Amino acid sequence: MGKLKSQKSVIIVGAGVGGVATAARLAKAGFDVTVVEKNDFTGGRCSLIHRDGYRFDQGPSLLLLPYLFHSTFHDLGTSMEEEGIELIKCEPNYRIHFHDNVSLSLSTDLALMKSEIERFEGKDGFSRYLSFLQESHQHYELSVTHVLKKNFYGLTSMLRPSFLRHLVALHPFESIWGRASKYFWTERLRRVFTFASMYMGMSPFDAPGTYSLLQYTELAEGIWYPVGGFHKIVEALVSIGQRHGAKYLLNTPISQIALSPDGKTATGVLLPSGSILTADIIICNADLIYTYNNLLPSTPYATSLSKREASCSSISFYWALDRQFTELSAHNIFLAEQYKESFDSIFKQHLIPSEPSFYVNVPSRVDPSAAPKGCDSIVVLVPVGHLLSDKTGAHEGTQSISTPSSKSPSSASNEQDWPSMLALARSTILRTISSRLSIPLSTLSSSIIHESTNTPLTWRDTFNLDRGAILGLSHSFFNVLCFRPKTSHAKIKNLYFVGASTHPGTGVPIVLAGAKIVSEEVMRRGVREGWWEGEVDVEGVGKGEVSPLDRVKSFPLLDWAQWMVVLLVGLVMAGLGKLVGRWDWSEGSFAGDW
Repeated sequence: MGKLKSQKSVIIVGAGVGGVATAARLAKAGFDVTVVEKNDFTGGRCSLIHRDGYRFDQGPSLLLLPYLFHSTFHDLGTSMEEEGIELIKCEPNYRIHFHDNVSLSLSTDLALMKSEIERFEGKDGFSRYLSFLQESHQHYELSVTHVLKKNFYGLTSMLRPSFLRHLVALHPFESIWGRASKYFWTERLRRVFTFASMYMGMSPFDAPGTYSLLQYTELAEGIWYPVGGFHKIVEALVSIGQRHGAKYLLNTPISQIALSPDGKTATGVLLPSGSILTADIIICNADLIYTYNNLLPSTPYATSLSKREASCSSISFYWALDRQFTELSAHNIFLAEQYKESFDSIFKQHLIPSEPSFYVNVPSRVDPSAAPKGCDSIVVLVPVGHLLSDKTGAHEGTQSISTPSSKSPSSASNEQDWPSMLALARSTILRTISSRLSIPLSTLSSSIIHESTNTPLTWRDTFNLDRGAILGLSHSFFNVLCFRPKTSHAKIKNLYFVGASTHPGTGVPIVLAGAKIVSEEVMRRGVREGWWEGEVDVEGVGKGEVSPLDRVKSFPLLDWAQWMVVLLVGLVMAGLGKLVGRWDWSEGSFAGDW
């Protein structure tokens, strides 16, 4: 793959998954890597909470798209097994609980799925389920090949034939709900096969149909859990980086990314003490919107990022129980009766729904080390609207999902009574679990011997997440691919980005793919500038060649023409998607008013 002619220094800001994976890759390639992290732990949201023998995953609690994890470790010359990571397959994947106490299991077991599907959809339902799997499999394969392994420098990348010919097959202009409705004719199964859009922080009624790839990887490859918690992945990546010389400075916040006098080159990071750490290359793994608005000079682009559509936030409860409730499996989904209204409440009104759909994880069900013997660790994630303002912390608060919000963003107060809102959310969750699993409410409540929580405010303050959005920017079509913030700064040399809000997107496996893209972008630039010997296998760009971005800069008229082509294609496909979305697949006619 080549080697450095002289060692280049790199500072990585943030020890989240993207930061530690990039650090390991560049350290292995011979760079002098230093990672600075504001907290006293690595992993960012992929960190652990420990309490008296109980262990909780603060963020992600299940491993999807295992291929991207295995390929990361393979690229680093090792394997997950060699690094001591033991993965347990969760079976069933989920237990889904409806409002009327009906439940359903999701599994990689086709025989079980045949029985479950036919129970709701009849005999011909299973063949439609297989057709759904075939489509979501196509979404998965095309996305991995043409999105997750590629950089999108601009519209030239969007218009490359290898990608463009598959655009329609990815269904980016239709919603997951619309695509699922083609294959499932009952309301229940449409809900079952669309709730995973929450992983992207999006409503299933808005999330592009492409993301049914999440259902595919769950149903075809399974859901996995690392023994010892999700942070084991982070620990292994940190260890690999350190073996190759990477240094970690924890409890080291930065106040600014240092620039050259002309403001055109990143030269280091400024610490609150006033001292500066210098490096040849700066890679920022901090929240992207926070970075542009707090660590770099103010620009119109930074302001526009703050106005982009963001993912949801969450209220998360971490409960230590003094007993076990075997009615709960490792992964449980409780779906709201007013399914669409609950998502509209979150994503359109930015509220805390009075009747939310929520996720309950019991890590001790598959990994006994997560809790003392005979006890359970429970994590409850309740999706809620993000903060209206990152600076003020204003939030619309709680409101009935059947009542439109009467507040405007300017009237929302930053003096919300979060303890009361938490108490209301807590009682709602406990009451729902008690009712649907036939567990006495008093028994469930009294079993909680300790509780930790996260809210939109704590997500913002602990991890510098803009508006407390736990998954960064949204993944609507005009917020992904060439429209998503780039992996390198457009005007500041030597400054790169990795993480949820930059290309290719959010979620641990996707961010791991992004770490590879950024690392190879740094090395590809080294090929062009002569401090890296050999070639880098990135879209065929080798020594002496230029990237598509460089070529576009030389042809501004071509760039504008390509913008027009993509926008035209987008409008046409959006119109078709809207048309398809109005088709009622069970009735065989168009629904709604025109």
